Amino acid sequence: MLESATIGILGKALGRLDAGFTGLPDFDQNYDLERIEAVLMEVAELMQDNYPYFHPNYAGQMLKPPHPIARLAYMLALWLNPNNHALDGGRASSQLEKESVARIAQLFGWERFLGHLTGGGTMANLEALWIARQLAPGKKVLASEQAHNTHARVSEVLGVSFQSVPCDAAARMELDSLRSLLDEGDVGTVVATIGATGTGAVDPLSEIVELRERYGFRLHADAAYGGYFILADNLDRETAKAFEALSEVDSIVIDPHKHGLQPYGCGCVLFRDPEVGRYYKHDSPYTYFTSSDLHLGEISLECSRAGASAVALWATLRLLPLVENGEFARGLSRSRAAALDLYERIRSDARFRTFVRPELDIVVWTPAGRTAGEISERSASMFRAAAAEDLHLATLRYPASLLRRTWDDVDFDQDSVLCLRSCLMKPEHYDWVGRIWSVLDQVADLGGAER
Repeated sequence: MLESATIGILGKALGRLDAGFTGLPDFDQNYDLERIEAVLMEVAELMQDNYPYFHPNYAGQMLKPPHPIARLAYMLALWLNPNNHALDGGRASSQLEKESVARIAQLFGWERFLGHLTGGGTMANLEALWIARQLAPGKKVLASEQAHNTHARVSEVLGVSFQSVPCDAAARMELDSLRSLLDEGDVGTVVATIGATGTGAVDPLSEIVELRERYGFRLHADAAYGGYFILADNLDRETAKAFEALSEVDSIVIDPHKHGLQPYGCGCVLFRDPEVGRYYKHDSPYTYFTSSDLHLGEISLECSRAGASAVALWATLRLLPLVENGEFARGLSRSRAAALDLYERIRSDARFRTFVRPELDIVVWTPAGRTAGEISERSASMFRAAAAEDLHLATLRYPASLLRRTWDDVDFDQDSVLCLRSCLMKPEHYDWVGRIWSVLDQVADLGGAER
C-alpha cells in the first residue's frame, strides 16, 4: 500500500547530486550498516502504530500525504541538510524558497510583497499578528469564535488583547457582531478565517474588506487550511466571492503542508506591503527588503529553518504549477466534489443530522437524536464502529448555541454536541465516497441512529 516505486528515482538523483562535489578529497564515512538496518526495521515496526493517513479510508483529520515529488526532493536535500536562515547555510535552497513563495503570492495577485516559509501555520500567524501589533500597538485582535485557537494563544504571547466574534449558523463570522465590536473602538486587527479547521467555513471577506475602509483596522487572512482553494472551480458563489477579495488583505497565511502536498512542517506568511520588513531585526538598509538580494534570515522570527522544505515545495510547484484547470487545481475541485457528494447522501438520510453545507472539503454531521447528550453518545458509538470497519473519521465538539438556530426540535441538555467530521483532502476521496457511504450506512444502526 505504501508507494515505493519512486525510491529508484531517489538513487539516480542522489548520484547526480554527488557529481557536483567530485572535486573534494575523500574522507572516512564508514557506518555500521547492519546496526542501521536493525534500528530502521525497529522503527518500521513502531510506525505501524498509526492510522493509515495515506489511504482514502482515512477520512478524519486534515492529514494529507505529501506528493512523491515532495517526499523525494525533501529526502534528497537531507544529504546536504541546508539551513535557510542565511544564504551561506543554503544558497540553492534559499533561492528555491524565494521562487516558491513568489508563486504562492501570485495566487492572490501579489507581485510586490514580503514573505517566507515557516515551520507551520502557528508560526506564520504569530509573525502576521506580531507585525500587526507593531503597526497598531495596544489595540486588540478580533477573530471569529470558530477561528483556530492559535490566534487567542498568539495574542496572549504577544501581550495583545484578543476577543472572539460570534458566528452565524454557517459557522462564519457574524457581520453585525463584528460591527458592534468595531463601534466600541480600540481594534487594531481583524482576522478573517478562510477555511475554519472545524467546519471549513469561510468568513465573508469581501464585506469585511468594506468594513476596513470605514474603521481602518488591519486585515489578516488566516488561509492556512483553505487558501489553495482559490484555484478550485466548484466553490459556491458566496465562498468564491471571499476568495476573490484575498488580494485586498494586508497579510495572508497559507500552509503548503495541508493542501499543498508538502511534508510537515511547511507554512507560509505573506505581507502585501514589503516595507513591513523594517520591523524585523537586520543589518541591511531599509531598501534591502524590496531588492532581489533577499536574505531570508532577516525577515523571519525563526532562525534555523529546514531548507529541505523549500526544496520539496519548489519541486512540487515545478511538477504541479498553481494554475487554473491544472492538475493541482483539479485535485482540489475533486476534494470539494467528494465533500458535496457525501454531504448530500448524509443530508437525505433521516438517520443523520447536518447543519452546515461544506464550503470546502470538510463534512460535519451527527446521527439523529432527541437530545444533545443522546446525539453525542451516538456520534461516539458510530466513530468507534466505523473505525472497526477501517473507516477512520474525526470528531468535533460544536457549540449548542450555534446548533439551536438550525435544530429547533432538539433538547439541548448540554453546552456542546459531539459531531462526526471528515476532511476529504485526498483527490482519491472523490472515487471513494461510495465506499465511505457504504460503511456509514452499515454502522449507522450500530451507532444507535434512528431510521
